[in-house]
Amino acid sequence: MVAEPLSVTQKDGLANLVTSSDLAVQHFLTERLAALLPGCGFLCEEEDFRDLEEEYVWIIDPIDGTANYARGIADCCISVALARQGALQLGVVYSPGRGELYTAELGRGACCNGKPIHVSERPLADGLFCTAMSTYRKEYARTCSEIIYDIYMQSNDLRRWGSAAVELCLLAAGDIELYFEMRLQPWDYAAAMLILHEAGGCIAGWNGGAPSLVRPSLVIAANRPESLGALLAVVHTHLPDGLPYQD
Repeated sequence: MVAEPLSVTQKDGLANLVTSSDLAVQHFLTERLAALLPGCGFLCEEEDFRDLEEEYVWIIDPIDGTANYARGIADCCISVALARQGALQLGVVYSPGRGELYTAELGRGACCNGKPIHVSERPLADGLFCTAMSTYRKEYARTCSEIIYDIYMQSNDLRRWGSAAVELCLLAAGDIELYFEMRLQPWDYAAAMLILHEAGGCIAGWNGGAPSLVRPSLVIAANRPESLGALLAVVHTHLPDGLPYQD
């Protein structure tokens, strides 16, 4: 069987790509997961696939880090979460290029390739900070840069891999300690959010509670509650009145 060539198109401009692989993976997963759990709903990135009324809802990003994938860069992944009545139950993040499969089940810890993982104990000043600009909403770039600068000045150094799910899993595994993005969709972080939580980390939106599973959210995360509090304080300094977006 000869593989079809990869096709790449733009959804909302140069920064937001979709490939034929995104669509193929999403079709495969929704078909198989619907058969595994009849009557379930879905929230998926591609093709505006949203069905949130069911008790169980799969939250899927078929390829997180599509820009990396389209260029042959290994830092991308498939992200699948299962929520029951709005509460996460399962999270799976698979990065073939990195050879890493992250998994978590509510109350049962988190693993990478079957081995338990846990966040590091490093303090904020010794923490590696992972972040990104607001790629799809560049009108927020200045505010992003100000937040990033302030966090960077309190931490050790920063990194950028180009996949939110991969980066949050690296935090869960103890490779980095701090994370911030101005605006992410639930499929970007749902699975990794449970993995991070089960690995002992903490994650929040602008209001300090868990990021939304049904609408875009600002996301901060850290290995320690004290570090998360410091990140939230920086965010509130630059966004005292809440998020600058609703969708």
